[in-house]
Amino acid sequence: MEASKDEMSQPLLEAETVPPLPPQSTEDKYYQYSAQLESVLSDTDLPWARRLSRASWIELKLLFRLAAPAAAVYLINYVMSMFTQIFSGHLGNLELAAASLGNNGIQTFAYVDKILYSEVQAELKPLPTTSSIMALAGAKVVAFLRFQEKGVRKWKMIIFCKSCHTQPSLSAGKFFSQRMGTESHGETHKFPLGMGSAVETLCGQAYGAHKYEMLGIYLQRSTILLTLTGILVTFIYIFCKPILILLGETERIASAAALFTYGLIPQIFAYALNFPISKFLQSQSIVAPSAYISTATIGFHLLLSWLVIYKLGFGLLGAALVLSLSWWVIVIGQFIYIVKSERCKETWTGFSMQAFHGLWGFFKLSAASAVMLCLEAWYFQVLVLLAGLLPDPEIALDSLAICIQILGWVFMISVGFNAAASVRVGNELGAGHPKAAAFSVIMVTSMSAVIALICAIAVLALRHVISYVFTEGEVVANAVSEMCPLLAVTLVLNGIQPVLSGVAVGCGWQAFVAYVNVGCYYVVGIPLGALLGIHFNLGAKGIWSGMIGGTLMQTIILLWVTYRTDWNKEVETALKRLNKWDDIKEPLLKD
Repeated sequence: MEASKDEMSQPLLEAETVPPLPPQSTEDKYYQYSAQLESVLSDTDLPWARRLSRASWIELKLLFRLAAPAAAVYLINYVMSMFTQIFSGHLGNLELAAASLGNNGIQTFAYVDKILYSEVQAELKPLPTTSSIMALAGAKVVAFLRFQEKGVRKWKMIIFCKSCHTQPSLSAGKFFSQRMGTESHGETHKFPLGMGSAVETLCGQAYGAHKYEMLGIYLQRSTILLTLTGILVTFIYIFCKPILILLGETERIASAAALFTYGLIPQIFAYALNFPISKFLQSQSIVAPSAYISTATIGFHLLLSWLVIYKLGFGLLGAALVLSLSWWVIVIGQFIYIVKSERCKETWTGFSMQAFHGLWGFFKLSAASAVMLCLEAWYFQVLVLLAGLLPDPEIALDSLAICIQILGWVFMISVGFNAAASVRVGNELGAGHPKAAAFSVIMVTSMSAVIALICAIAVLALRHVISYVFTEGEVVANAVSEMCPLLAVTLVLNGIQPVLSGVAVGCGWQAFVAYVNVGCYYVVGIPLGALLGIHFNLGAKGIWSGMIGGTLMQTIILLWVTYRTDWNKEVETALKRLNKWDDIKEPLLKD
């Protein structure tokens, strides 16, 4: 827009020559706030401090109406899956192990092409015990644990699962059949989530540009793509039994896990609809209805699980089918809201054959995000695998598991800000508000970082007692206490990095972030963790330090790129993307 400007950066509060677009409707309060924000930031007649205070107040109102309900939805959906695992655990040890494998192990293999499994003969050494790893209550990680069988020491793949709560000092064999786990949506869904990322970018930008009808087209297009992806994932579920046997599981456990996994197949396709529907609503700043629907579904899920599992005696298969049904209840509830709500009457105009056009462009934008998410998920898996190679893997894995659990719960907050960042940036770019987009990035990143800093301080203050929530073992508790300073640093970084990833999705930078993840995680983080943890004998602290190194580099790169972004050019790019797809694939929206 202004040729004299540095093409790589834009002063935040400099006057804008293009006046903000007026809102289309007095009822559209969100757009009114958005246009007002751009106007305030462009008003050079106001003192700088007054502009900043007014803009901050407007942005905070827009931000928290998105972030808080979004975080609540993620948390509620996590708890629903956790309850399924708890119900399964009360059926018996076999059912507990089967549900854990089905809900965690198979969902991990759904995006991992190969998992190394080897049996290594070696001299006999004392068998390590698994103290309350136990406590895992939330860390779903994969590790190799030494165990002895008939005089041979082997490496066995152990999948440590969420909400695990077994007794201390279980032998490796007992632990494997007694651990409890849950996964909110499972690692299976990392790839489908990424494949649906285009709807997050395009719906946000289209809504900001007032191309309301296109939101419904993008919703249907993303659903088609995710459904096709779900069909591919289904084959992994179908053949889960031979996969588990190949990885060393007994016929008995593999059969029970397969039974549970078969009941999760409908969940795949529920998720294929839920993700684009959620993003369709979020892009319009409609988040509270999803939270209400999820909350109501929890009660339905608990009652039906108790009835089907215990009273009707359907056991594992019933538990899995109820979980799948609960997800379908959420999907149907949200879709009914879309069809019936006055707030969606302009964005949902019915089913259209035009949804089948432009799928390749949708795929290219989404595939990069799928890679981005998978690389992040695999990063933690590989680091925990490294912990299994340490001289004392038991304590290392226990302490890592508890730290990852704490990190996971705090991460729920960042997920809410991630969603808010994606929506806010996408909306402002689509609306042609470069200053509002830039200011939104600053505010959402700052707020998330401040909250993460508070959580980090709390962890440091409670470092000597926090681990006893997860374990009764003093050795593990001391190890966690020593890890807490590193955990605090990670909490702060995780208050920033997910938000910047949300900004990237809002701008459509998924491919760039995928390359950044490869370099930072796999060229820096993992080698550094292996070097510090294994070569320099720093143990779990060394591995975690390597993770911090990779995440820190990633955060610095994303911060720098975001700081140097020309938001005027991003507005032009967003409008070109929307106009290209509108002009070629769909008729222009009527006034």
